[in-house]
This record gives sequence, structure tokens and C-alpha cells, in this order.
Amino acid sequence: MDAFHHPDYYQLDDLLSEEHKMVRDATRDWIKRSVSPIIEDYAQRAAFPDHLVKEMGEIGLFGPYIPEEYGGAGLDHMSYGLMMQEVERGDSGVRSTCSVQSSLVMFPIFAYGSEEQKRKFLPKLATGEFLGSFGLTEPNFGSNPGGMTTNFKEDGDDVILNGAKMWISNAPFCHVAVVWAKNEAGRIKGIIVERGMEGFTTPETHNKWSLRASATGELVFDNVRVPKANILPGRDGLGAPLSCLDSARFGIAWGALGAAMDCYDTALRYSKERIQFGKPIAGFQLQQKKLAEMITEITKAQLLTYRLGQLKNEGKATTGQISMAKRNNVEIALKIAREARQMLGGMGITGDFSIMRHMMNLESVVTYEGTHDIHLLITGLDVTGENAFV
Repeated sequence: MDAFHHPDYYQLDDLLSEEHKMVRDATRDWIKRSVSPIIEDYAQRAAFPDHLVKEMGEIGLFGPYIPEEYGGAGLDHMSYGLMMQEVERGDSGVRSTCSVQSSLVMFPIFAYGSEEQKRKFLPKLATGEFLGSFGLTEPNFGSNPGGMTTNFKEDGDDVILNGAKMWISNAPFCHVAVVWAKNEAGRIKGIIVERGMEGFTTPETHNKWSLRASATGELVFDNVRVPKANILPGRDGLGAPLSCLDSARFGIAWGALGAAMDCYDTALRYSKERIQFGKPIAGFQLQQKKLAEMITEITKAQLLTYRLGQLKNEGKATTGQISMAKRNNVEIALKIAREARQMLGGMGITGDFSIMRHMMNLESVVTYEGTHDIHLLITGLDVTGENAFV
């Protein structure tokens, strides 16, 4: 049974609107009803719970900040953050599916797509009829995406796309992929590649110890003919995909906090029930130290994300601010997961509790959408004005 109780040490719920709380609670109810009862089994089997995709569409988890005319819910960014917090409280892999769909597929189509592209793809992505993926990372280019070798050449009304992307969430099941590639002049552009185009394959990545309930794979392009009408016209250059990463990192900052909250709540409840030396382990100083430090870091992260949500709604959130929140919240989530695991002793490594699954998942989250070290350098660049990347 999912007995999660929301930690709110600084009474931050008082700062949320009734709509924000309603959106959050509806997502939490869905996690308790549809995700928590099955997720351990899927993670153990390294299987993707694809039946959840339609449910996620039905409750509005895909592109909630996209306007209603394109199939979204027209909500604000705070609502999106709270949704991702609750989804990752359930599982990082399920949140990855939401993040990719919303921030890396629907966002660039909405922000940079033509009206025809928006009306063709966004409503089906919003309902979950279409599942999307985002192709930026390549076998030889991760933290340096500008070095990509995936390319396309013009051929009449089409382009011919060649190359490969890897570590792509949703790839094995995707219907469409927003792929970033260089044209003959070396300029980066976004292209919508559709399932069924000849030469487009999506082999699955196996043997993962992390994000086991998430479908990961490659996007391989072997002379794929794509209509020019599928090129995103609104923006090109490396700044275009990086703006998508800003949106995704915003959701991750909230999501990682959800995983941290779940680990803390599990450890707190266990500490009150586990008897050693004649009393609950919650009564021992070292265990109280762990719990006190966990709730302190969670409270700081809650304040960070709340303010970031305000800035995002006002159109003021910078890349540096989003980067700081992503790095901080994933780091504290990992530390909390490890401390919580210790508090549960041997039980902490079993699938009877969520902690070990969260810990393994967060090892991916700390790397994707910008590694821990890269985010430190983004902050360093922001505060010093000196570029340490080159």
C-alpha cells in the first residue's frame, strides 16, 4: 500500500493556490492508484508500463502548459512542476516519459513549429495517442552537443537524414522524434521524424541498472527521407535544443524533490515501527540526525523550486537558475536515498520499499539533461563570466 504523507515543514502549502493543490493532489491520487501498485514489478522485469501512456494523457500530464487549442491544459509552470514532483515520487522513469513528451517534444513543436505542425502533432501527443522522443545526444557527443555529426542534405521537397542518437527515452515506442541535426552549412535545425519513414529504426538499450521501468534506446537514420515541411521553422542553432533542456531541467528539479520526499517519508515511518534495543530506532540520536538533515535539505529544495516556479511563470527564470535547481535537487535526493537506505538496513535493498529503486534511478537523473559537473560549470560561468567549457 502507498502510504506516502507529504512533508511540508515550512507550511509551503499555504503559498500554493487552490488550483495548484488540486492539480498536485489529483496527480498524487493517480500515482497511488495506477503506478505504486505495479512499478516494482515493472522495474524488476525491466519492462516499460506502456499502458500508462494513455492514462497520463487522460489526466493531463502531457504538455499541461500547452494552450488548450493545441490539446494542452493551459496550466502554469508551477502546476507542471508539482505534477512532475508527484510523478517522480512514484518513479523517475515514469517522470522521464512525461518530461520528454512535454518539455522535449511538445515544447519545441509549440515554440518553434509551424501552425500546421502544431495542429498535426500536439493534440495527439497531449492525449498519449502519440509518444515522442528527443534526439540530441550522440555516441560521441553528450555534454558537447554542438559537435553532433547527424546531418541532412536537401533533395527537392525533402531532406535526407543520416546519423544516430543514443540514450533516448521513449525511443523504442515513439511515434515521432524531434531530432536535431546539421544542414549542409553546419547549422543545427530541428526535424520531426515519424515512425514508418524508411531507414528510421529505434533499437532498445538493454542491461540497465537504472530507470529500468523506462524505455531507452537509439534513433538511427539511414538515408531517411523527411519532408521539408517537418523542419521546425521557428528557431535554429544550438540555442534551440538547449532551450528545450531548460524546460526539461525545470521539471527534473521538481521531480527529484519528489523522489527525495518519498525516501524521507519511507524512512521516517520505518523508524517509528522498527524496534531495536527495546525502543523504536526513531529514538536514537544517529537516526534522528539523519532524519533532521533529510527534512532540512527537502525544505531548502522546496523553497528553491517554489521560487523557480514563480520566476518561470513570470518569464524570468534563467538557464543558470534552472541549472542550479536541477543540480542541487538531484544531489540532495541521492544523498537522502542513500541515508534512507541505511536506516532500513537490509530491507532497504528489497523491492518491498521504493528507496533502492529511487537510488538507482537517480544515478541516471544526476547525469542526463546535463551532468552534475556540467551544471556546476554553468553556475560558475554565470557568476564569474568566465567560460570554463573551452
